[in-house]
Amino acid sequence: MKTSMSKLAAGAGLTAALMTAGPAAAEIRIGIAGPVTGPVAQYGDMQFSGARMAIERINANGGVMGEELVAVEQDDACDPKQAVTVANNMVNEGVRFVVGHLCSSSMQPASDIYEDEGILAVTPAATNPAITERGYELIFRTIGLDSMQGPAAADYIIDQKPDRVAVVHDKQQYGEGIASAVRDNLKDAGINVVMYEGITAGQKDFSSLVTKLKQANVDFVYYGGYHPELGLILRQADQAGLDAQFMGPEGVGNEGITNIAGEAAEGLLVTLPPSFDEQEENQALVKAFEEKGEDPSGPFVLTSYAAVEVIAEGIRQAESEDPFEVSEALRQGTFGTPIGDISFDQKGDLESFDFVVYEWHSDNSKTPVE
Repeated sequence: MKTSMSKLAAGAGLTAALMTAGPAAAEIRIGIAGPVTGPVAQYGDMQFSGARMAIERINANGGVMGEELVAVEQDDACDPKQAVTVANNMVNEGVRFVVGHLCSSSMQPASDIYEDEGILAVTPAATNPAITERGYELIFRTIGLDSMQGPAAADYIIDQKPDRVAVVHDKQQYGEGIASAVRDNLKDAGINVVMYEGITAGQKDFSSLVTKLKQANVDFVYYGGYHPELGLILRQADQAGLDAQFMGPEGVGNEGITNIAGEAAEGLLVTLPPSFDEQEENQALVKAFEEKGEDPSGPFVLTSYAAVEVIAEGIRQAESEDPFEVSEALRQGTFGTPIGDISFDQKGDLESFDFVVYEWHSDNSKTPVE
């Protein structure tokens, strides 16, 4: 009897405490899905940094319709199978909005789940066109497409008038997709593409590839993929005395390429989003990142910030947290963000986005190529 009465008293006390405290503060859960671990975790750092900063600043200004944004963070390791697990976790967590995924090969299968489960997702980094070509209502992106980036790279290569070009890719959705776009544009322009070769992601020894490149007497190599493999290719090509200009997409443009390739990274050409962190209107935001000891210059930092912003503004404009109503608002509006004023087409892609050709330096700086 004493034990039962004690439990009843404790329960009554807890009920009174909850009644005194009042209802829990309303919140809007924003999933952030990207690589925390794995070979491209450095890009995930950019994504999480940008999204967290946007959530923090929006909350500091009163949140969205009086509700606080709360991040739900998941690591997909840029692995398609893990991305599916992450997407299902988001469903189970009751998340209705997601910033992610970063890699195209992860975003593709995850987006199937988001669309089926009524979750609106904005990727700040996945550039493969196939992601938004399926007529989905709830999938958006705050970065340009490979069909924009590929021609930007190809136009530069065409202007250089190389004699013999090799196009190499990592056989993954992102890498092979952009490599194919570059190859096709070069061929259409009459450029002599003498090699189109696939390597395996995670591969370490590229001696046979370098030998083929030397035997083909190439003077320009375009690589589609991420920095871990290209860094090794650059280093091994330099050691073998291959004299060719290398170029790659935004997936190779970070300090990891220099950590792997060393001096061989000097002069690498990279297509990247514009340096939004250098724009005058973003300097207060840049200072906020720097005060937290974070670098806002990575290609996916401010595209991730923008992804959170458009979700928040879409909710405001729709006056609803229903993802389908927010989706409609996104397609109808124009949104001011650190990457400029942006609007979406019916597929969920940006109406316009520019990629810039940069020369990469072995001190991790970059300069735009005129």
